[in-house]
Amino acid sequence: MQHGKHTITGTTRFCIVRHGETDWNAERRLQGHIDIGLNANGLRQAEAAAWGLQPHSFDACYCSDLLRTQETAAAIAVVTGLRPRLEPGLRERHFGLFQGRTADEVERDFPQDFAAYKVRDIDHCFDDGESLRAFDLRIAETLNRLAAHHAGQTVLLVAHGGVLDVIYRRAHGRDLASPRDFPIPNAALNWISVSADGWRVEVWGDQRHLAGSLDETAQ
Repeated sequence: MQHGKHTITGTTRFCIVRHGETDWNAERRLQGHIDIGLNANGLRQAEAAAWGLQPHSFDACYCSDLLRTQETAAAIAVVTGLRPRLEPGLRERHFGLFQGRTADEVERDFPQDFAAYKVRDIDHCFDDGESLRAFDLRIAETLNRLAAHHAGQTVLLVAHGGVLDVIYRRAHGRDLASPRDFPIPNAALNWISVSADGWRVEVWGDQRHLAGSLDETAQ
């Protein structure tokens, strides 16, 4: 079946891991495309995720080209032997003028933009950023392209909280504008399948390998 411009002929299983914790995660500061590395806890989480993944077999591994995902993927590679390929399509959403700021700082400095962000206006793009609609379409195109390329295989993806947010919504037919009511912890394991029949969540937010991790910012 054709999914956009990609023909999906089999079922591809994806395990999607959100990167380990960064200092900006701990500060609830929006990262977007800004390159922030893992903190000490994030490195521990990445190693724990690696051991959580070790019993599974993967045909390929891709990660976002941002530093926090590359560092997480590198820790996973040490344990699993997988060689991650950089995939810019898995980048976090570009938050434009919000990047590097906390929600309180954005509300103070850009009240109108913050109001649009709070209600999840899907076409608002923060001046030079990326709208939620455009971000969702980018992630859908990337996943469908990888699924078409890896039909019948199992693929590991290392990505971001925002990426997981739109994936979960697409798989469940959820509105992009609705408030989030599902967890997206750092370094948790999330399993979905992509086939001609659509996207399906198999396991979400598996943290059995972790001592605890921060959830994605609620927006």
